[in-house]
Amino acid sequence: MATVREASAITKKTLAMRDHLWPGAALHLWHRSANKGFATIPKTLPFVLKIMDELTKGAPVSSTFLSLWCSTWDNSYIVITNPAEMSQAAGFGGQRGVHTWAGRMKKLQALRFIDIKPGKSGPMNHVIMWNPHTIIRWHHDVAHTPGLMEASFTSLIERAAEVGAQDMLTPLPPPQPVAPPPPPAVVPAAPLPHAASDNQPAEA
Repeated sequence: MATVREASAITKKTLAMRDHLWPGAALHLWHRSANKGFATIPKTLPFVLKIMDELTKGAPVSSTFLSLWCSTWDNSYIVITNPAEMSQAAGFGGQRGVHTWAGRMKKLQALRFIDIKPGKSGPMNHVIMWNPHTIIRWHHDVAHTPGLMEASFTSLIERAAEVGAQDMLTPLPPPQPVAPPPPPAVVPAAPLPHAASDNQPAEA
């Protein structure tokens, strides 16, 4: 991984090459320091999206995941008040667009990339996005989920090493032991009724 000084030198070098090949291009480019409305994404995201689609072969979820990411405010949390708008952003239009989008959302939840909570705007009102690096590593190392291609996983590891994404490289923490459930409560038995004594007078 490059140091801050090395990264600065690389940036200057690439900018010099860009300006040499395209003089005056800077005025016509998008840059986050000059334009509002941007989201922070990991440089590994193309590899992450590829793996997601491999895990859901025949029903790709990458566009749904990307549209969710672009709806966050760098807090991995989205409040969905307009499912039709979200489905359009994910590329699902027409009469069945929302239905298709909702199906992709359920697939992302089943694969643990997101979690969904209902609210006043519907059953998919609140969404949290888990770290996709951690989830993919879990699918590979723990769950051995079918569909995850070894070549794609290795490519993700290689890209993570290039950009210094340590959450793809450091060992995963061992699973925490699950405490046994408490023993069931003991309900005291009801007292038996006293038998009639021979000394008690018989009822008239």
